[in-house]
Amino acid sequence: MTATVEFTLPTELEAHEPPEARGLARDGVRLMVGRRASGEISHHRFDELPTLLTPGDVLVVNTSATLPAAVPVVNADLRLHVSTQQPDGSWLVELRTADGPYGNAVAGQRYELPGDASVTLLEPYSRGRLWTALFDVASVPQYLLNHGVPIRYGYVPRAWSLPYYQTVFATHPGSAEMPSAGRPFTDRIVTRLVSAGIQFAPILLHTGVASPEAHERPYPERFSVSATTARVVNQARAAGNRIIGIGTTAVRALESAVEGDRVVPAKGWTELVITPERGVRVIDGLLTGFHEPMASHLDMLAAIADEPLLLACYTEAVRAGYLWHEFGDVNLLLP
Repeated sequence: MTATVEFTLPTELEAHEPPEARGLARDGVRLMVGRRASGEISHHRFDELPTLLTPGDVLVVNTSATLPAAVPVVNADLRLHVSTQQPDGSWLVELRTADGPYGNAVAGQRYELPGDASVTLLEPYSRGRLWTALFDVASVPQYLLNHGVPIRYGYVPRAWSLPYYQTVFATHPGSAEMPSAGRPFTDRIVTRLVSAGIQFAPILLHTGVASPEAHERPYPERFSVSATTARVVNQARAAGNRIIGIGTTAVRALESAVEGDRVVPAKGWTELVITPERGVRVIDGLLTGFHEPMASHLDMLAAIADEPLLLACYTEAVRAGYLWHEFGDVNLLLP
């Protein structure tokens, strides 16, 4: 963990609802910019993004769409959060009560689910929170689309329909939780960015569950980087232009497709964990939401920004009342 990036998150800075419910457009959330070279921090609205970037910049965006990955357990006060498919066809799942992770599950236990379905726990995967499991349905994603609702945690008190959890880039269903850094983008902003000479490079990474109680290292997630994206990124870097990841998922996927100093087409399950010690090889900047204290994502942010700038950004975000979580504000970290 990046021990120097420590702060206390006041509960009033948790975004409890989408910005649309607060009278804002998606692209009306706040945007803090931190610049590594100068240490400068500035305050903006997200719809100013086209004026803050440089022609030739490449934005790497995740095209994964969010699944309604939470389903109730029949005849029990439990919810099942469905996470990541494993290479062997099993799935990672988390059982939760209204108060947090459920700690009394045992291997071999079978739980009845809506739609005459069931899930059987195989073995613990991480700290007793995540389990490998098997479903008795033909297609887990299709089952979730028929019977699930979006995952939400206690800081979001009411349910919101699936479109609130999709980004404008979402085309391939598969994420347990929204790749939320892309949420403030709208068709209007994308058009303005393209008109300003900003390029887009799509990748795919299906995100798993990220329980707020357990800040675990990222586990393997399914990803794909196309030959077209590899070419766009390599050409931009050769021309001296910047590569900016839209979310930690985009960074993890792209950095998983690097050989030497070039991006190559790649797909599969990535186990890459980006830390300040490992660093990044092709990413220059990052647009991301604000992460919780002790979140493992802060390691990646420190690898891109450097720890003093990151600490300054988070100190200023708390002081200035920026909002956290998937419906909150965003932070642009630039060289």
